Amino acid sequence: MKPCPCGYSGHPEVACKCTEIQVSRYRQKISGPLLDRFDLHVEVPAVAINELQRAARSESSAQIASRVNAARQAQLARSGCANQYLQGEPLEQHCQLGEKERQLLERALQRLGLSARAYHRVLRVARTIADLSGSPHIQAAHLLESLSFRALDRRREPLNEMLQAK
Repeated sequence: MKPCPCGYSGHPEVACKCTEIQVSRYRQKISGPLLDRFDLHVEVPAVAINELQRAARSESSAQIASRVNAARQAQLARSGCANQYLQGEPLEQHCQLGEKERQLLERALQRLGLSARAYHRVLRVARTIADLSGSPHIQAAHLLESLSFRALDRRREPLNEMLQAK
């Protein structure tokens, strides 16, 4: 979806003409229960032409594919299925959190107003992020990255503010 009714909110070169109320009404057209069913909410800002023309050094597709395949193989070896299919007891078993991580996720649930469905999605995504980084356990950084993908949840607060309120 567009970031606002006119489509230019956050654009580096074109000014948005929408009021905060218009943007709020626009975003409220998508219900919370529908948003809950998406694992990732990612805002993709417009990129300035000069940024597109710069030669950026990044991982090659082959390197990324190799990491993804290794993570998938780790998931299959650990649970017999991809993380997206983990539910109930297997989800809790393979997404165990340390005390620090459990407290972080508990604070996030309360502050961001996440549902039980979103909680399970955050865990699955955090487990996948941990797999992609080669970590056997979900760490706070994996949880924070997973939580950062919940950008469209209604009662979202910036994550750094949430962490400062420890």
